[in-house]
Parts: sequence; structure tokens; C-alpha cells
Amino acid sequence: MRHAGTNCGIAGGALAAGALMNKRILRADLLLLLTAGIWGFGFVAQRSGMEHTGPLAYNGIRFLIGAFSLLPLILIGKRRAGFRALFSKGNMLFSLAAGSCVFVATVLQQLGIMVTTAGSAGFITGFYVVLTPIFAIFLGQKTGRATWLGAAFAIAGLYFIAVADRIGALNPGDILVLASAAFWAVHVLLIDRLLSRGADAILLSCGQFVVCAALMLACAFVVEPALRPFVAAFSPALLDSGAFGWLPFPELLSGLASGSVAFPAQALIPILYGGICSVGIAYTLQVVAQKDAPPAHATIILCFEGSFAALGGFLILSEEFGPRALAGFSLMLAGMLVSQWALIAGKKRKG
Repeated sequence: MRHAGTNCGIAGGALAAGALMNKRILRADLLLLLTAGIWGFGFVAQRSGMEHTGPLAYNGIRFLIGAFSLLPLILIGKRRAGFRALFSKGNMLFSLAAGSCVFVATVLQQLGIMVTTAGSAGFITGFYVVLTPIFAIFLGQKTGRATWLGAAFAIAGLYFIAVADRIGALNPGDILVLASAAFWAVHVLLIDRLLSRGADAILLSCGQFVVCAALMLACAFVVEPALRPFVAAFSPALLDSGAFGWLPFPELLSGLASGSVAFPAQALIPILYGGICSVGIAYTLQVVAQKDAPPAHATIILCFEGSFAALGGFLILSEEFGPRALAGFSLMLAGMLVSQWALIAGKKRKG
């Protein structure tokens, strides 16, 4: 009887521990789902924010806000030593490399969003999930057949999205977003390499956001005044899309300084959302959640970022999607999941 009681106690303890673990995993999965939702609706913020501010100015401001939103994490986790480490030579070099990559990826993405839908941008950006293991081949890593099968699904979906309901007519915005997905894939590999060399994740994130913001705001002075004439010369029809109603950054600043221009209050919500929610809150939720969530759960849930982007575009921006676009969304989502099948199925990746 004593042995039976002991065994029951052990079994009860195991059940309690299992229930606690399941509860932690469920909480982590819900946090990851919230993260995917925040990032997905971030595409809506990026598109609506450009109704009032230029694409480079918008991103420069939101990344600067995002960098400041991470400072409390540095203060809490690293205390004063964290601020000294933030400006260390090593972190500054790492941040310069990563921030430059984020800058290029975001510029291409933002320019693409100007002439495509938030849903299309969300799904096409997610193509980096497929591109990352393919690019890793050039670093000596091997990839399985699932990656190539996933790429085939994703490329088919990309075609349906890019041509939408106009067979044979490519959307130039989708091509720009696709180019940005390539740089996001490079960024993933770069971050992996930097972390393996001892970079601190939070310090690196904060630093790369500062670098990206500085590059964005500097280029906003030069590029935004020339962007409208450039578009007028090569594609006048785009000027009628409503995506160029903003003041170039130099004019906006001079108008604010003289008092002749008031900062558009409508721009505050997408800017704050992009900076605080997409960067500060979502990044923190991801870090917290992935401590308890199995990698397969994280892979599947975060792939739904594009679905949330499409939902947000439909609910907030009244974007409509034809049957070809919806088929493309489904194929791209399938491609992302198939490309990560080795992780989802719990199989050990080669290489």
C-alpha cells in the first residue's frame, strides 16, 4: 500500500507538472498569436501612415520610437551596464550591419506598400521564411526537399497575388515587397551570425533600430522631394492613387518650424502603433513567448502574420480580394508551412 501510495503521488505530481507545462505552452502560443496579429496589422499602419507623412519619414520616426521603447527592457535587464554596452564598439558595429539591412528591407517594403494592398504585402513579406534556408545554402548549410516544395507553393502563390485578377499584369508594388523579403531573409541569417558571435539580442535590436531610423530620416531629406517628380515621369497614374498626398520631409519640418503646417493628428496613431506596438510590444511578447513555446508552434503561428495583414486590410482599409488573390494567399501560407515541415514534424534538420 505504501508503494502504491508513493506511485500515485508520483503520478499525481507528474500530471500536475504536465498540466502546468501545458498551461505555459498555451499562454506562450496565445502571446505568439497576439504577436502575429500586431505585426500583421502593422502593415495596415504602414499603409495608412503614408496618407499623412512620407514613406521614409514615417519609418524613420517609428523606428526611433521603437528604439526608445526598448530602453526600459535594457534598464530592467541590464541596469546601467546595459547603456554602456549599448554604445560599445562591438554592439555599434553589429548594429550598423543589421540596421543597414533593416533599412534597405524596410525602404523596399514601404515603397511597395504604397501601390499594393496590406494583405499582399503581408503574405509576400512572409516569403522570407522560404528564402532564408535557400540563402543559407551559400553559407554551407544544407536544406531538404521540403524547402524546395515550399518554395514552389510560395512562388505559385506569389504569381496569383502579383497578377491579382489581371492576368499577365504584374503589380510593381508586389515586386518591391518581394525584393524586401530577400533582404529580410538576409537579415535573419545576419542576426543568427551576430548572435553566435556573442551579440546581445536586446542591445542589438535597439542599436539596429537607431541605425535604421538615422538612415531613414537622412534619406527622407534627399529622396522624398524627388519621389513625386520621379513617379510623375515614369507612372503618372500612380499619383492619382492617393498615396502621394503627403508633404516631403524638408517641407514638413520647415512648415512645422514656421507654424504654417500642423503635424497631422491622423498620422499619430499609425506612427505610434508602428513604433510602440510593432517594435516594442511585439518584440517583447515574442521573446517572452518563445521561452516556453515549442519551435514548431512558433513557426506555425508566426506564419499567420500575413493572414492578419489581409484581415486588417479588409476591415480597416476596405481592401477587396478577388478569387485569384485569395488563392495566392492560401498557396503562400502553404508554402511557408511546408518549407518548415522538418521543424514542425519534429525532425532534425540536416546541417
